[in-house]
Amino acid sequence: MRTGRPKLPLQLLPADKEKLLLLARRPKTAQRVALRSQIVLRAAEGHSNQDIARRLGISGATVGKWRERFRSEGMEGLSDEPRPGAPRKITDVQVEEAVTRTLESLPEAATHWSTRSLAQEVGLSQSAIVRIWHSFGLQPHRSEKFKLSTDPFLVEKIRDITGLYLNPPEHAIVLSIDEKSQVQALDRTQPILPLRPGLPEQRTSDYQRHGTTSLFAALNIATGQVIGTCHRRHRHQEFLKFMDLVESKLPPQAQEIHLVVDNYGTHKTPTVIRWFARHPRYHLHFTPTSGSWVNQVERWFAEITEKRIRRGSFTSVWSLEKAIREYLEHYNEKPKPFVWTADADLILGKIQRLCQRISNSPRVLSAPKTSATNL
Repeated sequence: MRTGRPKLPLQLLPADKEKLLLLARRPKTAQRVALRSQIVLRAAEGHSNQDIARRLGISGATVGKWRERFRSEGMEGLSDEPRPGAPRKITDVQVEEAVTRTLESLPEAATHWSTRSLAQEVGLSQSAIVRIWHSFGLQPHRSEKFKLSTDPFLVEKIRDITGLYLNPPEHAIVLSIDEKSQVQALDRTQPILPLRPGLPEQRTSDYQRHGTTSLFAALNIATGQVIGTCHRRHRHQEFLKFMDLVESKLPPQAQEIHLVVDNYGTHKTPTVIRWFARHPRYHLHFTPTSGSWVNQVERWFAEITEKRIRRGSFTSVWSLEKAIREYLEHYNEKPKPFVWTADADLILGKIQRLCQRISNSPRVLSAPKTSATNL
């Protein structure tokens, strides 16, 4: 027989259950709110207080408290009660005005509000504006860039390339190929001051240019290995030399080799087309126009730039190319493939939402026509 104090039944509406699941699983939810949501969800499933307490590692009294709070007050009962203290001096009307001004207006002769300019406009203190912006997640000082692809085959190309990443063909090699052009050999005008306790590495902002090189790279998405070389020029002749290098590095028994490349003109010249016709095991997959982010080798370019090129000091192009070759050799000793997790539906869904925002934006006269608007 069951013992203990009888508990009143806990009724959970579908809308409340959806909110509780979101609060319990979302990474940015406060831990105390996520815990209370888990308590209510388990209680609605019929678990006892002691069972819930044992599973979540808390006391039975805590489970009983939040179970009863939700039963009597609903979703509002999961919030902390108002703490004692001085009464509020800023009214809801003032908060609403500050938020509305931030979102729907611009200051005179400026592109965005600052805490001081908005405080002067609405008659509040600067610290009050800071708290309001922080509470509503407003950051007028920040701005991000985006670019929509106008490729008429955007959807097809994204599905094709993401399909290669997530489900590559069996017994086939998938290579992500691109060129990092105009890599500058920069030499600082003063010696670099090394890292010291309490001080980061220091370098001058001015430099001397000693020429440029272009880095050609092919990333094997399965193994993470990179085939790379440098050329002083960036033409189809250099691309063909690089393809000859790739051909010599790949096993001859590979029946199919899929190449993900961008729409650069050197990849489509008649000479290049004839080269691929003589090598039928290669299959080209072109990225969308203005969609180089789909090419996985771009992530490796960002890594070599961050770890070897950007903070280096090179007195000649030869020294720059030597540094690149050394990084390639060291990287290929223990390669690590990048993991692609976004499928085509996720990517196209983000593009669709962006197009809808552009179409509904009051600051845009007409939205650009892209294939994503008809998704």
